Amino acid sequence: MIDAPLPTVGRPVHRGCTGGPVHRGCTIGPARIELPRQRGELLARHEDGVGLHHLVWRLGPGWRACSSAVLGGGIGPRGWILNAQVPGGYPRLDPDRHLAQIAAAEALTGPGAALMTAADVTAHTVADDGGVTATVTSGLGVRGWAATPAAGVDGPLPAGTVNIVVTLPVALSDAALVNAVATVTEAKVQALVDAGLDCSGTPTDAVCVAAPDPGASPGEPFAGPRSRWGARLARAVHRAVLDGALRHAREAPAIDHLRTDERNLP
Repeated sequence: MIDAPLPTVGRPVHRGCTGGPVHRGCTIGPARIELPRQRGELLARHEDGVGLHHLVWRLGPGWRACSSAVLGGGIGPRGWILNAQVPGGYPRLDPDRHLAQIAAAEALTGPGAALMTAADVTAHTVADDGGVTATVTSGLGVRGWAATPAAGVDGPLPAGTVNIVVTLPVALSDAALVNAVATVTEAKVQALVDAGLDCSGTPTDAVCVAAPDPGASPGEPFAGPRSRWGARLARAVHRAVLDGALRHAREAPAIDHLRTDERNLP
């Protein structure tokens, strides 16, 4: 359960601050599509006496996303994005309801997308390239290669996770949105390998790509790594993931690195 008082709207948390009382009643101005709003807002909350953080993007109307998010995944209109830190060894079996509670406490209404991670959200990394912004939270303690001989499981997996949120200033077609998610994943793997990590990610990585709704226009048709916007997206994601992975390699060695020989399929 979330302790009272619930997280309040719009109170940013600056890195290194000691924190303090957060007051309700902050107003949210009219949403406009502009580049500064594409950066997530770092906020704090307490759950069961534990201090946690989350990032919020208040996109407003006129945006849509393609996402593998726990809450609001899929493709469609999305007015906000949430990336919430949860405790390691996450005990709850209703992550979608939990994320909805956090979103409600931040006055996030209407359709949105919400991701979760056990990684330190205050250590998120951000990179921009030509108007594309990539924000990454890197939880790489449990990592490995996507294809292994091990059987998959049906239940929840450890909440470590590399979560990637990307915003673009241009509308994309449906196909380009899906292509953008693939480009994000390719750039992520490239960055992890460049950081010297023998893995393609973690079992719970998630992606959210947001862009203005094209409306009656077709939108940009391509977002592969050699297209105009896909190239910018790939560079931004690569830089943000690489920064996070290098920091992780320095500060938090893997506690449960999947064996590298698992990638040698029989």
